[in-house]
Amino acid sequence: MFSFLHRLYRNETRIPFIAKRKWFYAASGVLIVIFALSFAFRGFNEGVEFAGGTQFQIPVSGTSITTDQVNTAFENAGHASAEPPQQVGSGSTRQIIVKTESLTADNGNGLKAKVAQELGLKPSAITDTTVSSSWGHDVTVKAIEGLIIFLIAVSIYIAVRYQWRMTVGGVLALIHDLVVTAGVYSLVGLQVTPSTIVGLLTILGFSMYDTVVVYDKVAENAKNILAGTRMTYSEAANLAVNQTLMRSINTSLVALLPVAGLLFVGVGLLGVGTLEDLALVLFVGLASGAYSSLFLATPIVVDLTEREPQYKQLTRRVMAKRASEAKKQADGDLVASAAGAPAAKQRPVGQPAPAPRPGARPQRRRK
Repeated sequence: MFSFLHRLYRNETRIPFIAKRKWFYAASGVLIVIFALSFAFRGFNEGVEFAGGTQFQIPVSGTSITTDQVNTAFENAGHASAEPPQQVGSGSTRQIIVKTESLTADNGNGLKAKVAQELGLKPSAITDTTVSSSWGHDVTVKAIEGLIIFLIAVSIYIAVRYQWRMTVGGVLALIHDLVVTAGVYSLVGLQVTPSTIVGLLTILGFSMYDTVVVYDKVAENAKNILAGTRMTYSEAANLAVNQTLMRSINTSLVALLPVAGLLFVGVGLLGVGTLEDLALVLFVGLASGAYSSLFLATPIVVDLTEREPQYKQLTRRVMAKRASEAKKQADGDLVASAAGAPAAKQRPVGQPAPAPRPGARPQRRRK
């Protein structure tokens, strides 16, 4: 174990990532199928900014009011919550958030008065916000436009800086990260808010950064590779993944640790529920981006590249040279073995043993 960590730290590992790429493809394929089914049957839990409606914030610090009591109060007032009330914050900032259908100002004030009376609060303590669903639609459209512009710009850069096959691998890895992150939101059932969209666009930059780092090493190892017979393209790519493995682990951990603190401490322990939509998308997206840059983007490039005739010829030349060198090595070992231990001459069957030389001592038979 310590030997492996030492080699990992010194970028001396030789893990066959490219040779095992079908396993990575299969794992990602299974996840995408699961998430696609979740999209179809569960959908997304859209926040009030996307679904439209009225959101009420009820301060409950210093009281024993529970989410069940708040839910009952809204039901008795004739406006049931569109989804289970959510408690956020802790201590003096503890609040319960309730979302209903879109209400007018008069209906909202009447509802606050009834709920406050049942809960023993002042109506002025309850705040409400009404948002139209068109606002969420506008945010979604702007996010999609930004995503398309980002993909076009990144594709052009990678194609010019490296090659078009790396563009295909990078874009497919980004799509994989988007599907995985959105799938986790669909399965968990967390609300999709504008913060979720912002976080989703943020992880794309990290994922592409990590992918470009690996691509740069692949390009360095594969420089003038067609002119020699030292290694195949897949071996050069696998060497690049091993050489950048420790760097990818370090950058991923540095990025994930503060996000994990935001998610597990801020949301899990402190109960700051308003952070979970941003923290979860960052945590899942960063982890998926680190995975896809190493185990999907580069293997896809290898599959596309080794279909080219010149790279097929390179593979055949490398294999032929290694077979020739192995044969020479085997022949050399055989000759060396024969020279170092000459075989004893065998006399024909029935021929008597030669007579001893005059004056020679007779040999004693070993017991």
